[in-house]
Amino acid sequence: MLSALFKPNNVAVIGASKTQTKVGYAVLSNLINGGFAGEIFPINPTADEILGHKCYPDLKSTKQQIDLSVIAVPTKLVEQAIDDSISVGAKAIILITAGFKEVDAEGAALEKKIAEKCASRGVRLLGPNCLGFINTEHQLNASFARQTPIAGGISVISQSGALCTAILDWAAGRNIGLAKLISIGNKADLNEVDFIKALTHDDQTKVIACYLESITDGPAFLKAAEVAASVKPLIVLKVGTTQAGGKAASSHTGSLAGADVAYGAAFKRSGVLRVDDFESLFDAATAFAMQPIPNGNRVAIITN
Repeated sequence: MLSALFKPNNVAVIGASKTQTKVGYAVLSNLINGGFAGEIFPINPTADEILGHKCYPDLKSTKQQIDLSVIAVPTKLVEQAIDDSISVGAKAIILITAGFKEVDAEGAALEKKIAEKCASRGVRLLGPNCLGFINTEHQLNASFARQTPIAGGISVISQSGALCTAILDWAAGRNIGLAKLISIGNKADLNEVDFIKALTHDDQTKVIACYLESITDGPAFLKAAEVAASVKPLIVLKVGTTQAGGKAASSHTGSLAGADVAYGAAFKRSGVLRVDDFESLFDAATAFAMQPIPNGNRVAIITN
């Protein structure tokens, strides 16, 4: 279902730029330098080429059916970019642009509108307001992160792009490999449940680590988590557990934090390993990635 996102044959970057400080430049550079083997189509109406790749004024000019469209344009241009992506048969869209429900009611209305457009055509949407998506198995770095991680067994689902960046820095500093890095942002369509389900059956993923400010569908999450936790460790850092934290989470991605006690009990029932801070999330993911899960119950713990 998510093959166009996880393993696209080609990628278009709408908003590709020659300016190194622009998100569109970073995304294109990461795709190229990350070693993506498929075709890459930079879309920019004022450039002939960027980073050695021919530019196209619009998607139709590529004369190709696009698998994955990455959108990094100003908010006012997003709806047209969505329409263009759908018109050339894009099966998945990564919407990096911010300025939607996390900002105001007008942004929320626009976010709902573009999500409905995608859903009506069977197009899966990641974002908006996200860092992007990385799949090291497919050498796909469709993000504006500062670096591409080495391949490994830890997959990360994060509602915070800043945490994604922190995880990349942490992994690089310790020479730890990642399988997938998924920045879900505002979750207009694809959310944590979709990716937990996908990663449960992903052979490269040995550990799933999640940073969540909200949970879209509690019962669906617990059902997916229970299945995932039965075959591989599922570690969750759930923030927004205090009144102040809830307000901060809401202003960041438009989230509404749930009751902490209810989450804690539900996580325990479903087999989720809950942690309380970033360091614990990193440490637990590393430990499980490097140490196989015991087959039996004959485990001794020695401590001082």
